[in-house]
Amino acid sequence: MGVSCVSAAVSLPPQERRTCRPRLTELRLSAFAGHRRAALALGAFTLFAGPSGCGKTSALRAYEALARLGAGATVREVFPDPAACVPERARPDAQRRRGFRIGCTADGPEGPVRLDVAVQAEPGLRIVGERLSAGGLVLLETALRDPSRPFVQAAWHTAGQAPVTRAPLPDDRLGTALLPLRVAGKTDGQRRVLAAAEQMVVALRSVFACDPRPERMRDAVPVGSGRLLAGCDNLAEVLWRTRAECGQRHAQLVAAARAGCAGTVADVVGEVLGNGTVRGVLDRGDGVRTELGRLGDGELRYLALSLVLLTGPGVLEVDPVREVPEAMQTLTVLADGLDRGLDPVQRGELAALAARMCERGHIRVVGAVSDASGVAGVPGLTVVHLEP
Repeated sequence: MGVSCVSAAVSLPPQERRTCRPRLTELRLSAFAGHRRAALALGAFTLFAGPSGCGKTSALRAYEALARLGAGATVREVFPDPAACVPERARPDAQRRRGFRIGCTADGPEGPVRLDVAVQAEPGLRIVGERLSAGGLVLLETALRDPSRPFVQAAWHTAGQAPVTRAPLPDDRLGTALLPLRVAGKTDGQRRVLAAAEQMVVALRSVFACDPRPERMRDAVPVGSGRLLAGCDNLAEVLWRTRAECGQRHAQLVAAARAGCAGTVADVVGEVLGNGTVRGVLDRGDGVRTELGRLGDGELRYLALSLVLLTGPGVLEVDPVREVPEAMQTLTVLADGLDRGLDPVQRGELAALAARMCERGHIRVVGAVSDASGVAGVPGLTVVHLEP
């Protein structure tokens, strides 16, 4: 895949400069699906742009995979179809092994920290190599020594009486995520390893992969937890909850709906029905209420994505890093087909809203669009052009 990057603002948002929250600044697809030797720059608001088949969706899939591994998921949970991640022209070695390689860089208090992961997809799924490094120093390195055992040999920086500590780690989980359970933190070297691993894990976690499905958003839904699902199926229920929780953000949602939905919009509400379900409606302000089921697909996707940008981990179906203060965390929204079904006005309004929310530092957005020309001038936007 060919890659070029255009950034409208390379400096960090003011809030990120003040708190130095851990954040991903680069996604590396060394050998993944249709990508080879690709390094994709990531800003607070990033769009992967290009025609169908250029690898936008696979790039987002790799980001989500790293996030889930960082949260402690196994490779089988993260890669249900690992063969689809192997580059099409990858040749098996003498032992019939094929795989893929992905990685990322997380910046934060410890400076840039790199993570690179090699996954064997065939004949068996396992992590066969991992490297965590910072400042030119390898802090953790793993390698598969005995294919007959479900372990990799790991070595991490100690800088004590012994320069490194060696121990086996399971081959189905990310070693970086396991380090806090294995490293004592008694030496300066060990503390550096722990700090780098924590920065990487915090940067990766709290990811919400969102792809609103209008066909699932039209019906009334049961009243439940109020956490928005990835397909936004329960949009009506979340509207019912959030309207009472934060008047200021709800007012911003109404303003967004007014700009992107047809007709007059006085309010966006969830109505509880007699059977215990809740439906979403647009209040037209003249006594007429339009059920969300009557809206077009583009209007529903626009409304759902606006709600995602205006909420946070307490509303979205994500797993934040509970042991880390909220002020040091950033929610990352992954949005495939961010422009799907939207008209030019909706695309512009949504991009402007994303830029405003990202500028505050509490949220980052990585989306995929077929054409970014209509929003290329949005302040703070990084556009990564992909080519087949």
